[in-house]
Amino acid sequence: MTTPEQIVAANKANIETVLTLANAAFASAERLAALNLNTARAVLEDSVASAKALLAVKDVQELVALQTSLAQPLVEKAVAYSRSVYEISTQTQEEFSKLFEAQVAEANKNFTSALDKAAKSAPAGSDVAVAAVKSAIAAANSAYDSVSKAAKQVAEIAEANVAAATSATVKAVTASTAAAPAAKSTKKAAA
Repeated sequence: MTTPEQIVAANKANIETVLTLANAAFASAERLAALNLNTARAVLEDSVASAKALLAVKDVQELVALQTSLAQPLVEKAVAYSRSVYEISTQTQEEFSKLFEAQVAEANKNFTSALDKAAKSAPAGSDVAVAAVKSAIAAANSAYDSVSKAAKQVAEIAEANVAAATSATVKAVTASTAAAPAAKSTKKAAA
């Protein structure tokens, strides 16, 4: 039988869980808002600097050189922004996962405890049914652990792929930015 104290304790635990989730969500939203504000400020400052530089251009060759020099920092900043958003979302997801895992562990513990209490007062011969339920719980927990581990591995692989793609993008932009002035100087020398 469930006592009123157990119900109150369960409600308190549920409220604490909801508060923890809410705090994690608000912290994540706060970090995203700060990132967006800082990014907007940096974009505005870069735009002003770029506009001033464009106004100072005297010929087509300077314009091409300016465009080339502006492309790489822009890509690097976009990649850094994307990486920051990804990190914030990944950390938030990890916090939620830890909390969920703790809740599942607590629920399993409570269910097993209740099952043990029920088994003590069960009629003779019900040991087989109790053992079957415990076996089913163990199998479900094992399956959950396997799925959880697989999900973590997939997340790690995805993170590695994102990092590799980001690095490749920055390298490609850097290489194309470096190649553009070299190609122009070769054309000037040929002329």
